Amino acid sequence: MTARTASALVPPGIAFAALSLVLVSLVWALSERIYANATLPVALFLAVAGTAGAGLMRHYSHPALGACNVVTLLRAAIVSVLAGAIIAPPTSDLAYWCICAAALLALSLDGLDGWLARRRGQSSGFGARFDMETDALLGGVLAVIAWQSGVAIIVLLLGFMRYVFVLTSWIWPWLSAPLPDNLRRKTVCVVQIAALIVLIAPDVSWVASALIAYGATALLAWSFAIDIAALWRRRA
Repeated sequence: MTARTASALVPPGIAFAALSLVLVSLVWALSERIYANATLPVALFLAVAGTAGAGLMRHYSHPALGACNVVTLLRAAIVSVLAGAIIAPPTSDLAYWCICAAALLALSLDGLDGWLARRRGQSSGFGARFDMETDALLGGVLAVIAWQSGVAIIVLLLGFMRYVFVLTSWIWPWLSAPLPDNLRRKTVCVVQIAALIVLIAPDVSWVASALIAYGATALLAWSFAIDIAALWRRRA
């Protein structure tokens, strides 16, 4: 029996719950060691895992959880640990470099989950949404850390534009219509996260910081504007 066949014997919901328990323990242990306070990281991870688990039970149709969703949940755990820096801001350049390294790891894993899903025939609407929301959460956490480190407040818009879009869709429901996969959108997302990582890195000059923050925000706004225009044309 192959590992893939064996994994299919475990219902996805049970596998997801078991992995979440392992990862929440890891998030707690790392956060206690790094920040001496695991409250925010653990609460954030439990919220993400609970929401994603509910979505998986309703919308996931494959017989196995799949390595793709394991990778995305691992990314969510990394983001949750990073969130601890919000309540315990770094006090040294080394700490900021560690945050950059962890964020770079989360970004590097971003393409792996989608590749695994396509390679193993486990692509799903749930997986795509889970991946997208994990990206958004990473951007939000990094934006707050960058702002606390002294970057211009525009960085919060760079990190939370996705959430502004979602809130706006509650007012205008046509904004919540699905959009097809798009290379431009994925590329801009990578640029957004990469810019936030650079902004957190020590010794970035004020001028460079401002150029990166405003430039990346303008690029992200342009991408959202294209999607909004497409949704406007398709509205009922």
